[in-house]
Amino acid sequence: MNLISVEDVHAAAERIKDAAAVRTPLLRCDWADPARPLWLKPENLQPIGAFKIRGAANAIARIPASARANGVVAYSSGNHAQAVAYVAKRFGLRATIVVPENTPTTKIEATRAHGAEVVVVPITDREIVAERLVAERGATLIPPFDHPDVIAGQGTIGLEIAADLPDVEAVLVPVSGGGLASGVATAIKALCPKAAVIGVEPALAGDAAESLAAGHRVRWTDEDRARTIADGLRAAPSDLTFAHLRERVDTIVTVSEEEIRAAVVTLATRARLVAEPSGAVTTAAYLNRTADLPQGRTVAIVSGGNLDQSLLAELLTHPTP
Repeated sequence: MNLISVEDVHAAAERIKDAAAVRTPLLRCDWADPARPLWLKPENLQPIGAFKIRGAANAIARIPASARANGVVAYSSGNHAQAVAYVAKRFGLRATIVVPENTPTTKIEATRAHGAEVVVVPITDREIVAERLVAERGATLIPPFDHPDVIAGQGTIGLEIAADLPDVEAVLVPVSGGGLASGVATAIKALCPKAAVIGVEPALAGDAAESLAAGHRVRWTDEDRARTIADGLRAAPSDLTFAHLRERVDTIVTVSEEEIRAAVVTLATRARLVAEPSGAVTTAAYLNRTADLPQGRTVAIVSGGNLDQSLLAELLTHPTP
């Protein structure tokens, strides 16, 4: 299977630099362990509140002009939905987004606010319905992770980390479908070859960790993965992303629901960042998996900050259920 290259990531960076994605900074955490310096990569500061805008922008920019009139279709639990809707609007394209019925209301409303048509379906039907809409309309499918252009776009985060902290020793990346980790690992391993790339998953959606340990994809049901509060990390890796994970990610660790909830609070109160549970898993790993992680200069990617106000209030008031 063909993996993307760092050249693909560099090309994506050039392609999306004027397509609404923000170059986010690295934020040094004075409250972290001095023996393990920590920087946060706040992708929650993107215009749609998550890193997904990078992959969506690169994939949409690559659509031939002759195909753009038929619009784009995507399926997503929320952040990719907003990203495709936002970028499609910038390009003047019609966007239809298929979301599972357990998608947070905040993410559905934000997607509609960007002008997209939102189709809500049972969690097991989102890909089937999206493919049907593509066939009916002649639209272009923009998958959330299973596409080289999407992976390359997400990898631009790795380029920025390497440029801003070239002596980084560990990069912590959330893992769901694997597009983010695949792209970031591609860039980091090429530019900072001594750095470890560590994936982080919720234990309740730990299929990628189990798969990497087994050396082959291990199937979990959608219902199993839906148990975690981290709604953006409920997808399973594809053949394409798993091939990248096996080749370029050093390991994947898992964190508990209680640790994720506490990390949201830590980010809000110590780093002054609003992070959704999916974006907080890397901080949860840094705080709770010391024995499983390399020592040294660490970057934790805060992948998104889109969560309902009621959930944020609940977590700040009662971080553990």
